[in-house]
Amino acid sequence: MKKVLVIVDMQKDFVDGSLGTPEAVEIVDRVVKKIAGFSGSIFVTYDTHFADYSQTAEGKKLPVPHCIRGTDGWQLDSKIAAALDGRAYTTLEKITFGSVELPNRILEAVGDEPFSVELVGLCTDICVVSNALLLKAHFPQIEISVDSACCAGVTPETHKAALDVMKMCQIRIE
Repeated sequence: MKKVLVIVDMQKDFVDGSLGTPEAVEIVDRVVKKIAGFSGSIFVTYDTHFADYSQTAEGKKLPVPHCIRGTDGWQLDSKIAAALDGRAYTTLEKITFGSVELPNRILEAVGDEPFSVELVGLCTDICVVSNALLLKAHFPQIEISVDSACCAGVTPETHKAALDVMKMCQIRIE
Protein backbone atom coordinates (compact mmCIF):
# COMPACT_ATOMS: atom_id res chain seq x y z
CA MET A 1 0.00 0.00 0.00
CA LYS A 2 1.29 3.44 -0.91
CA LYS A 3 1.50 6.07 1.80
CA VAL A 4 0.91 9.78 1.38
CA LEU A 5 1.97 12.47 3.84
CA VAL A 6 0.38 15.91 3.55
CA ILE A 7 2.29 18.65 5.37
CA VAL A 8 -0.13 21.54 5.75
CA ASP A 9 1.13 25.14 5.85
CA MET A 10 4.27 24.71 7.98
CA GLN A 11 5.21 28.27 7.02
CA LYS A 12 7.05 30.84 9.09
CA ASP A 13 4.02 33.10 9.55
CA PHE A 14 2.08 30.23 11.15
CA VAL A 15 4.96 28.92 13.25
CA ASP A 16 6.56 32.01 14.79
CA GLY A 17 5.48 34.86 12.53
CA SER A 18 2.39 37.06 12.35
CA LEU A 19 0.01 34.22 13.28
CA GLY A 20 2.47 32.01 15.17
CA THR A 21 1.75 30.39 18.52
CA PRO A 22 3.83 28.58 21.15
CA GLU A 23 1.95 25.38 20.24
CA ALA A 24 2.96 25.76 16.58
CA VAL A 25 6.62 26.21 17.54
CA GLU A 26 6.31 23.13 19.77
CA ILE A 27 5.29 20.77 16.93
CA VAL A 28 8.12 21.66 14.52
CA ASP A 29 10.60 19.07 15.80
CA ARG A 30 7.91 16.36 15.78
CA VAL A 31 7.03 17.18 12.17
CA VAL A 32 10.75 17.06 11.27
CA LYS A 33 10.94 13.58 12.87
CA LYS A 34 7.79 12.52 10.97
CA ILE A 35 9.37 13.62 7.66
CA ALA A 36 12.64 11.82 8.45
CA GLY A 37 10.86 8.54 9.14
CA PHE A 38 8.38 8.71 6.29
CA SER A 39 8.59 6.57 3.19
CA GLY A 40 6.07 7.51 0.50
CA SER A 41 4.74 10.48 -1.43
CA ILE A 42 4.97 13.84 0.32
CA PHE A 43 2.79 16.85 -0.45
CA VAL A 44 3.46 20.27 1.06
CA THR A 45 0.80 22.97 1.00
CA TYR A 46 1.56 26.67 1.11
CA ASP A 47 -1.06 29.11 2.28
CA THR A 48 -0.64 31.78 -0.39
CA HIS A 49 -1.89 35.34 -0.39
CA PHE A 50 -0.96 38.44 -2.37
CA ALA A 51 -0.55 42.17 -1.85
CA ASP A 52 -4.34 42.65 -2.06
CA TYR A 53 -4.94 40.34 0.94
CA SER A 54 -6.76 43.01 2.98
CA GLN A 55 -9.35 43.35 0.19
CA THR A 56 -10.11 39.60 0.06
CA ALA A 57 -12.98 37.92 1.92
CA GLU A 58 -10.47 36.25 4.25
CA GLY A 59 -8.55 39.48 4.79
CA LYS A 60 -11.73 41.29 5.81
CA LYS A 61 -12.46 38.64 8.45
CA LEU A 62 -8.83 38.07 9.54
CA PRO A 63 -7.09 41.45 9.13
CA VAL A 64 -3.60 40.07 9.78
CA PRO A 65 -1.50 39.95 6.63
CA HIS A 66 0.24 36.58 6.44
CA CYS A 67 1.82 34.19 3.97
CA ILE A 68 2.11 36.87 1.29
CA ARG A 69 3.74 35.10 -1.64
CA GLY A 70 7.45 35.85 -1.86
CA THR A 71 7.81 37.20 1.69
CA ASP A 72 9.87 35.58 4.42
CA GLY A 73 6.67 34.59 6.27
CA TRP A 74 5.44 32.65 3.21
CA GLN A 75 8.52 30.40 3.30
CA LEU A 76 8.57 27.08 5.11
CA ASP A 77 9.91 27.05 8.65
CA SER A 78 13.67 26.56 8.33
CA LYS A 79 13.71 23.21 10.18
CA ILE A 80 10.91 21.88 7.97
CA ALA A 81 12.71 23.10 4.84
CA ALA A 82 15.92 21.40 6.01
CA ALA A 83 14.05 18.13 6.68
CA LEU A 84 12.63 18.22 3.15
CA ASP A 85 15.96 19.12 1.54
CA GLY A 86 16.97 16.32 -0.81
CA ARG A 87 13.56 14.64 -0.56
CA ALA A 88 11.13 14.38 -3.46
CA TYR A 89 7.90 16.21 -2.68
CA THR A 90 5.09 18.06 -4.42
CA THR A 91 4.18 21.62 -3.45
CA LEU A 92 0.71 23.07 -3.76
CA GLU A 93 -0.05 26.73 -3.31
CA LYS A 94 -3.56 27.33 -2.09
CA ILE A 95 -5.42 30.61 -1.80
CA THR A 96 -7.99 29.28 0.64
CA PHE A 97 -8.14 26.82 3.52
CA GLY A 98 -8.44 23.57 1.56
CA SER A 99 -6.64 22.63 -1.65
CA VAL A 100 -9.14 21.45 -4.27
CA GLU A 101 -6.13 20.42 -6.37
CA LEU A 102 -4.75 18.06 -3.70
CA PRO A 103 -6.96 14.98 -4.39
CA ASN A 104 -6.08 14.96 -8.10
CA ARG A 105 -2.37 15.39 -7.38
CA ILE A 106 -2.50 12.50 -4.93
CA LEU A 107 -4.21 10.31 -7.52
CA GLU A 108 -1.49 11.15 -10.03
CA ALA A 109 1.16 10.06 -7.52
CA VAL A 110 -0.44 6.79 -6.42
CA GLY A 111 -1.89 5.59 -9.71
CA ASP A 112 -4.11 2.53 -9.34
CA GLU A 113 -2.50 1.30 -6.11
CA PRO A 114 -4.28 1.34 -2.75
CA PHE A 115 -3.11 4.17 -0.52
CA SER A 116 -3.55 5.92 2.80
CA VAL A 117 -3.15 9.61 3.65
CA GLU A 118 -1.77 11.17 6.82
CA LEU A 119 -1.96 14.90 7.54
CA VAL A 120 0.20 17.04 9.83
CA GLY A 121 0.64 20.80 10.15
CA LEU A 122 -1.08 24.08 10.83
CA CYS A 123 -3.63 25.14 11.78
CA THR A 124 -5.60 22.10 12.95
CA ASP A 125 -8.83 24.08 13.20
CA ILE A 126 -8.63 25.80 9.83
CA CYS A 127 -6.46 24.33 7.08
CA VAL A 128 -5.78 20.84 8.46
CA VAL A 129 -9.46 20.14 9.09
CA SER A 130 -10.43 21.66 5.71
CA ASN A 131 -7.97 19.46 3.81
CA ALA A 132 -8.79 16.34 5.83
CA LEU A 133 -12.53 16.70 5.22
CA LEU A 134 -11.96 17.50 1.55
CA LEU A 135 -9.83 14.35 1.18
CA LYS A 136 -12.34 12.20 3.09
CA ALA A 137 -15.15 13.45 0.85
CA HIS A 138 -13.09 12.72 -2.24
CA PHE A 139 -11.80 9.34 -1.00
CA PRO A 140 -14.51 7.96 1.33
CA GLN A 141 -13.05 4.42 1.35
CA ILE A 142 -9.43 5.46 1.97
CA GLU A 143 -7.83 5.58 5.42
CA ILE A 144 -7.30 9.25 6.22
CA SER A 145 -5.48 10.06 9.47
CA VAL A 146 -4.21 13.09 11.35
CA ASP A 147 -1.26 12.97 13.73
CA SER A 148 -2.55 15.23 16.49
CA ALA A 149 0.92 15.60 18.05
CA CYS A 150 2.15 17.06 14.75
CA CYS A 151 -0.63 19.65 14.51
CA ALA A 152 -1.50 22.83 16.38
CA GLY A 153 -4.57 25.00 16.28
CA VAL A 154 -5.16 28.69 16.74
CA THR A 155 -5.81 27.79 20.39
CA PRO A 156 -5.53 24.48 22.27
CA GLU A 157 -9.34 24.46 22.58
CA THR A 158 -10.00 24.89 18.86
CA HIS A 159 -7.28 22.30 18.10
CA LYS A 160 -9.21 19.77 20.21
CA ALA A 161 -12.55 20.78 18.68
CA ALA A 162 -11.20 20.24 15.16
CA LEU A 163 -9.83 16.82 16.13
CA ASP A 164 -13.27 15.91 17.50
CA VAL A 165 -14.96 17.01 14.25
CA MET A 166 -12.53 14.98 12.14
CA LYS A 167 -12.98 11.92 14.36
CA MET A 168 -16.76 12.18 13.95
CA CYS A 169 -16.21 12.22 10.18
CA GLN A 170 -14.30 8.92 10.38
CA ILE A 171 -10.84 10.40 10.07
CA ARG A 172 -8.43 8.50 12.31
CA ILE A 173 -6.84 10.68 14.96
CA GLU A 174 -3.45 9.50 16.21
